[in-house]
Amino acid sequence: QVQLVESGGGLVQPGGSLRLSCAASGNMFGISAMAWYRQAPGKQRELVAAITSGGRIDYADSVKGRFTISRDNAKTTMYLQMNSLKPEDTAVYYCNGQAATIPTINYWGQGTQVTVSS
Repeated sequence: QVQLVESGGGLVQPGGSLRLSCAASGNMFGISAMAWYRQAPGKQRELVAAITSGGRIDYADSVKGRFTISRDNAKTTMYLQMNSLKPEDTAVYYCNGQAATIPTINYWGQGTQVTVSS
């Protein structure tokens, strides 16, 4: 089992910055990738950014150039640095860990609210 706990959400003005953290614990041996997803009211959950165990990084087009995903050397904490925030970035942000199993197992955190508003 893997446990994921997000922190760092809050209220920020447009143009501001926030850094989200995801603390991972448990059996991380089989985790092949970690990612940040978000879900705005009335919308489907969408991928924001992902990082594989090999270090490959992908971003949604909507956040490229503004958000940066990273993790610590021990691979137990993942971060999402969010700059130049826009009202449309308002959502609940979820940490995801994906195990390289058949079938694939996804682990989720409880989510952290990010609100961008003046």
